[in-house]
Amino acid sequence: MTLAYTVSFVDRQVLNLLVTPIQADLGLTDTQISLLQGMAFVLTYVLMSVPLGRWVDRSSRVGILAVGVAAWSVATMACGAARGYLQLGLARMGVGAGEATVTPVAWSLLADYFPPDRLARPVSVFLMGPYLGAGLALILGAEVIEWTRGVENVSLPWLGEVRPWQLTFIIVGAPGLLLAALLLTIREPVRRGRLQSASTGAVPWAVVWQHAWRHRRVYFAFLLGVPFNVVLLYGLQSWVPTFLVRVHEWDLPLAGRAYGVVALVAGSAGVLAGPVAARWLESRGRADAPLRIAAWSAGLASLSAMAGVLQPDAWVSLALIGVASFWITFPFALITAALQRVTPNEMRGLVAGVYVVMVSVMGLGLGPTLVAVLTDSVFQDPMAVGKSLALMFAGVGPLAVLLLASGMSSYAATLREVESRQ
Repeated sequence: MTLAYTVSFVDRQVLNLLVTPIQADLGLTDTQISLLQGMAFVLTYVLMSVPLGRWVDRSSRVGILAVGVAAWSVATMACGAARGYLQLGLARMGVGAGEATVTPVAWSLLADYFPPDRLARPVSVFLMGPYLGAGLALILGAEVIEWTRGVENVSLPWLGEVRPWQLTFIIVGAPGLLLAALLLTIREPVRRGRLQSASTGAVPWAVVWQHAWRHRRVYFAFLLGVPFNVVLLYGLQSWVPTFLVRVHEWDLPLAGRAYGVVALVAGSAGVLAGPVAARWLESRGRADAPLRIAAWSAGLASLSAMAGVLQPDAWVSLALIGVASFWITFPFALITAALQRVTPNEMRGLVAGVYVVMVSVMGLGLGPTLVAVLTDSVFQDPMAVGKSLALMFAGVGPLAVLLLASGMSSYAATLREVESRQ
């Protein structure tokens, strides 16, 4: 499942490295590119997440994931076959629809494979996927660009002449078809932690709503606070390669390799370190550790990122961006495990789907586009992308801190109630 999550982010994020050549070929503005990065993907991702989450609560989770991987892999390769903006946008929508399967399936499976007190560590391993994927997308994409440098076009069977950026999409999408077959070897575990031991399916919508409303302060913090944190993540990931090329005049392959390594190492380290910090806090009586850590991390990430994108030295800038990447990802494994622990089994797929919707609408939909709109409309200067990133962190970071902190006092009571029923 970690491999599936990694591949999903390779396919999702490789576009971020290809901004410059796509703009050169198709004549697109930053805002148009940001819609491909965010809205075109997130539209179908959001529309499919809740129905798929409901389906996950009733059906074979492994089969759903295998079909999803095959679908987004084909759609990624279709990005390489696109000949214009509309075709590229439709292909990105296909990627979003397929990738909507990953989170509801994985959350539900992991919660049944591991007991609640051991869930955070496997979740943290699973959540390395986005950062491994984002890093590999940049590194592998840079290698393909380097390999095709000096080559105007490449001729492929059935497709004819394709540009290097199109070939990159095709190369990174193809391995997913093999992965879809590999996923079918996962054993479907017995569902555990139900509200009703005799239940064989998802509970009615009214029961879900009653549970969520009764514990609204906790769910408010999870379903609004975390998405604001993800706005910071996707804003950073979407525009740092372009920032390095424009502002610091780096070669595109160098920007891809350097930021790819930073995203891979810092992001993975963050999700692995978070559970260690949570256990330390919990051993000292802090039952609200997941939300407490998330609030502090959002503040530290914002300060690090603002300092980084305003540095005159490129390597110092990249180092501080790495620090910000570490703090952004630090609470994600804790949040995922905590949200599963306060949610009964029959609701986990649905709640995961709602979480994906909120994270996607705000994170993917707002993060890349907010930076682009600030660059195009406020500063009206492509070279101001670093200032746009700084302004985005200055505005969104404090909101994330406040929303995450708002659920701290209610989290422990909700957890005790849910676990007492199981």
